[in-house]
Amino acid sequence: MKELPSALRSLLARQDGVASRGQLLEHGVTKAAIRWNSGRAWRVLLPTVYLLDRAAPSERQRQVAALLWAGPHAVLGGATAARLHGITAADPGGTVQVDVPPPFASRRRGFAEARRSLLIDHRSVRIGPLRACSAARAAVDAAFRAPTEDDREAILIEVIQKGLADLDDVAEWVFRLRPRDSARLHDALAAAASGAWSVPEAALLDLVGTSTTLPPPWANPGLTTVSGKSLVTPDAWFDDVALAVMVHSHRHHARGEQWDATVEKDGDLVAAGVVVVGVTPGRIARDPAGVLARIEAAHVVARARPRPPVIATRRHLRSA
Repeated sequence: MKELPSALRSLLARQDGVASRGQLLEHGVTKAAIRWNSGRAWRVLLPTVYLLDRAAPSERQRQVAALLWAGPHAVLGGATAARLHGITAADPGGTVQVDVPPPFASRRRGFAEARRSLLIDHRSVRIGPLRACSAARAAVDAAFRAPTEDDREAILIEVIQKGLADLDDVAEWVFRLRPRDSARLHDALAAAASGAWSVPEAALLDLVGTSTTLPPPWANPGLTTVSGKSLVTPDAWFDDVALAVMVHSHRHHARGEQWDATVEKDGDLVAAGVVVVGVTPGRIARDPAGVLARIEAAHVVARARPRPPVIATRRHLRSA
């Protein structure tokens, strides 16, 4: 076809080369031209939504297409929006999830899924050509649809620990759900509120909480020596005796040389006089009683020696 009008070229530049049938008509492209180019020069991504190219679409182009298909009030939602906000634990699979308000209906075409929602999100954001719900809502929706409890906890923990949303905002979205739906996320919300940085850490804090002899632990406090040197942050800390419990996990902490450095930092705690107990996620899952017995025994040993002058600062979750 002939050269595209400048206004259409500007629109395509903003929308990563994707346009709806309505937009093309508004910019002077005829119905005949649309029919001729569809499947030839252009790729049809969704009903009445086109990529004005034959290249395979990028993920962002698929997201733009889903928004155009779903309508002007649609926003990316669920795991799609969660990933866009940086929540890596959320997995949209091959689906682009969008939220639409009434009177639009839930529907699915190809890779796009539109979900009708009565809940209004006043903190929706624009990211380039994309519209997305807030990080708090995205995390809650993604967690609700996640297949396992570990997945649900991982998503809510990550959105809090990365500072993408306040705990109060996440809790509000949980409690805006219908009671039977909200109940599905109560344990995951509690894990996020515990201050844990990962699912294994949440499992550790839950396990320690069952002890009849240990005091309540602090989750991820800041530690410094009296000289002001910062020490590695323990996953669980018993301030009365300066006892640190560290969850050593390749998946949740580091890889390769970074993993070695993570483990070696335990030596800094030992040098400062801290008693350190190292545990693994697998051991917590397979032998929780044995792990708890080790921590309780270490607490007895730590209590028998003078407490080293290590200064611990409780970590508070950010609130609005």
